[in-house]
Amino acid sequence: MHPILGRPWRLAVYLAIWIPLGGLLAALLALQGVFDWRDALTVAVPLSAAYGFLCLSAWYVTGGSPVDRVGPLRVAVTAVTASFVSSAVWLLLARGWMGMIASLLVRADLSGRFRAGAPTFFGFGFLLYLLAMAVSYLAAAFEVSREAERRGFELQVLAREAELRALRAQIDPHFLFNSLQSISALTTADPAAARRMCLLLADFLRETLALGARLRIPLSSELALAQRFLAIEQVRFGARLQVETAADPRADAQTVPPLVLQPLVENAVTHGIAHLLEGGEVRISTELRPSTLVITVENPCDPGRPAGRGTGLGLRNVRERLHSVYGSDASLQEGERDGRFVVRLELPL
Repeated sequence: MHPILGRPWRLAVYLAIWIPLGGLLAALLALQGVFDWRDALTVAVPLSAAYGFLCLSAWYVTGGSPVDRVGPLRVAVTAVTASFVSSAVWLLLARGWMGMIASLLVRADLSGRFRAGAPTFFGFGFLLYLLAMAVSYLAAAFEVSREAERRGFELQVLAREAELRALRAQIDPHFLFNSLQSISALTTADPAAARRMCLLLADFLRETLALGARLRIPLSSELALAQRFLAIEQVRFGARLQVETAADPRADAQTVPPLVLQPLVENAVTHGIAHLLEGGEVRISTELRPSTLVITVENPCDPGRPAGRGTGLGLRNVRERLHSVYGSDASLQEGERDGRFVVRLELPL
């Protein structure tokens, strides 16, 4: 439905605007000597209100010919054609209206003056319809802007909700339980290792809370946090867990969502290294390309590990966060091949 017809007060305001336009048309007709002032007002004001309804069609004409899709030439042709047709219809209405007035008021001279006023009616109607189309285009552009703003706000809310969900899921309670159990076990067997693990865990939690409150952090900080996490796990797993980081120094200053790597390295340990008796190496690499930042986390895995012990939740959280921040410009790909599980992130610069 036309936005003006949807609200009675809008229609009242809209018609009120056409009354002074009818006065302007009456002035033109009177100054040209077609009618005296009284007859001009009697003819022009009702016709102007009627033409106001006819000009509502400009909304639908502009909706069928958006500038960004059909181009300015087609818009110009459409505007001229629609204005011509509308003015012609209005001219017919004017002739009918003047004939009705002449019949009701027994003013045979009025219908005879139609020919003299026809060019003014046509030209006035042509220009008014062009103006109505211009206003319709402006209203459509304003509506598109408001819709884009609304969608942007909704995306921000969704992004923030995804961030909060992701942050809540970042630190797996099992990681804390296992760390505390390891500390408890090391307290008697290796007090120095227990103390080192306590300090690493405290630093990791402190850094996680500090960085998690920011929208973006440098990649170097994200890598450092992932290495803190892996350092804690190295205390637990000992020689079974090796870590290799191949960071592209050109990529260190690039910003990424905070804690985006933590679920990936946690998955690499929990669902990869932990299932291998001999352990293995978690490898993190970064690469700066002309338009993307590539981050890869890979680890050995046991192809025969129990079903249902996958990496779905962590990867889904990361994927949702990337989508909320970058839309379709970012990607997360994971795959298992030749006993190695690889997760590859590509983020736009």
